[in-house]
Order: sequence, then structure tokens, then C-alpha cells
Amino acid sequence: MDLTWQQIAGLPDDTVAVLPLGAVEQHGPHLPVSTDFVIASEIAAAAVDAVPDDVPCVLLPGLSYTKSDEHHAFPGSIWLSWDTLMATLVDIGRSLQKSGISRLLFVNGHGGNSALGQVACREIRRRFGLRTFFTHPGVPVDQGGSGSAASELGMGVHGGHGETSLMLHLRPDLVHMELAVARVPQALTEFRHIGFGKRTSFGWTSDDFGPDGHIGDPTGATAEHGKAFVEGAVPALAEVIGEAHRFRTQ
Repeated sequence: MDLTWQQIAGLPDDTVAVLPLGAVEQHGPHLPVSTDFVIASEIAAAAVDAVPDDVPCVLLPGLSYTKSDEHHAFPGSIWLSWDTLMATLVDIGRSLQKSGISRLLFVNGHGGNSALGQVACREIRRRFGLRTFFTHPGVPVDQGGSGSAASELGMGVHGGHGETSLMLHLRPDLVHMELAVARVPQALTEFRHIGFGKRTSFGWTSDDFGPDGHIGDPTGATAEHGKAFVEGAVPALAEVIGEAHRFRTQ
């Protein structure tokens, strides 16, 4: 945020503060540990720029270190404990309330933050009165999203076709496609009810699925696919910001 404190004090109280949530965690041999942070930050920034002038909103500096302990087995993954992250999000809400801002939208680029983020939204709402919202650039595959490539059998949840395509579009200099290999957990196809995006979720760590860390098939990823995703995600997120600005329950 590049505003002065006087400018912040002059913001309307229904200004939407937009906070990207990323992660610093392994994404297989072909993607950088900054992947989730890059995706959340870039799409959130573009969406804020696309919001109409009559919708007051500000982009907060993104939070990179979040809840990534499912990747603990791989070097480069840096995570906060659940209680540290919860306290951090709640403290941010408290600080915004003290600054006169009453609406906070989390734009989450890492699926491992989702459950905790929902709890934080309610805690901030209860304690400080902020209207709180939690969204993703796109619905994650393991939460019912449909963005997985056919070769991933609905299991492109981490470092697969989607994220690799996004990084090829946003930061191709950080992608090592020569190291990309398919890692789709075929064993999960034996189960009707338990699995990614199914009615019954399961606890997992990324080393449950093999030595490379990613889950999906990045081999067919393209910058064109990533660009198409961004071109759809940015206006949709801009609409979410607009709705968060005018949201009411009665």
C-alpha cells in the first residue's frame, strides 16, 4: 500500500481492503516456492486495478508465509503454525478496524489456508465488526473446482497443469519445464467417496504421493492456458470486490 496515513484516514469506511494470501512452499522440481504468492498477488493487483472508480478499495501487501506444513518434507517450504497464522490474520483485522476500514477480502492462492481463513473471517467479524470475505482466484480442485486437465483425473491439486500454466504466463523465467513430469495418484481412483474434491476429504502431506512433491500433470501446461485463466479470473475477482463493497445481510 503506497498511501500515507492521512490518505488512509480519508478513505470511506466501506472501503474494501484486499489481502492476497500466498505461500512459500515446494511445487515440485519445475516451479518456484513462490508460486502461490505470485499467483495470488498478481491476480489480486490486476483485479483491484480493474474495479470501477466508484468502488473504494485498496490492495494490501500480500502475506507470503502462511500454513504450508503439508509440504514440510521438502526443503524451501516455510510455514507458520496454525495459531501463529490465525493470530496474524486477526491482528490484521484489528489494525484495519483501528484505521477505519470495515471490509476485508482475502484472496487466497494456497488451498491449505482455506479452512483456517474461514475461521479467521468469523473471528474478525465477531471481535472487530468487519465484514470479511474469503475467495480464490479460481476454485481449487480439491475443494470442488473443475480446472484440472483430463490427464490429471481430477487431481491436479498442486503444481499441476493449472498452476504451471499460470506461472508460464505470469513468470515464465521461473519455470523449468524440462523438469516437469506427471505425478497423478492413480490409487485414489479406487475410492468413490474419499478423495480430492469428493464428499469426504482426507488428511495428507505431499510426500504421501511420491518423491517429487507435486500432484498433477504439468507436462501439457501452456502460457496460453494460463493467460486465459487470468483473463477470466481478473474480471470475476473485480466483481467480487464490488459485491464486497455493497454487501449486506438485511
